[in-house]
Amino acid sequence: MDKKDIQILRTIAEEGINSPEKIEQHTEIPKSTVHYRMNQLREDGIIENDLGDMNLSKLGLSITLISEIYAEFGEGYHDTVGKQLAEVEGVNQVYFTMGDTDFIVVAHVTDREMVESLVADYEAIEGIERTSSRFVITRVKDEPYPISDFEYETLVDAIDDE
Repeated sequence: MDKKDIQILRTIAEEGINSPEKIEQHTEIPKSTVHYRMNQLREDGIIENDLGDMNLSKLGLSITLISEIYAEFGEGYHDTVGKQLAEVEGVNQVYFTMGDTDFIVVAHVTDREMVESLVADYEAIEGIERTSSRFVITRVKDEPYPISDFEYETLVDAIDDE
C-alpha cells in the first residue's frame, strides 16, 4: 500500500463515493489507476464490498481502543469537551453518556505507541479529570448497519407512519 492507495481509501471514507470517475475528481489520480488500485484493494480484502466498507485490520488499524473519559462537570462541558475529543486524530466515535462515565471514545490504532499518544491527547484537554482505556481482544459483533439488527415487523411497528 502506498500514498495513492491511502488517498483513494480516504476519499472513499470521507466522501462516501466509490466511483473511479468521482475519486479521480477528488484526488487527481487517473481513473484507470483508481480502478486498478480499487480492484487490488478488493482482492487484498481491504475494501470489503461495493459500499466501501474497509477491513481495518488489513488496513493496519488492528487495535480497537475503548476509553472512558471522566470530565469536570460544568455548564456546556459535554459540548466543549466532546468536540475537543472528536477532534483528536484517530478518534472515530465519541458518546456523551449518563452515569459515572462522561464520555465513551472509540479509536482504531496501529500500535501501543499510538495508544499512548491518544491517551496523552485526551488528558491534555482542559476539563478532563481522568481516563480509563481498554483494548478489544475479540470483536464479537460490529454491525455497520444497525437496521439489519431488527426484524422487518419490528421496524414497521416502530417506524411506519401509515
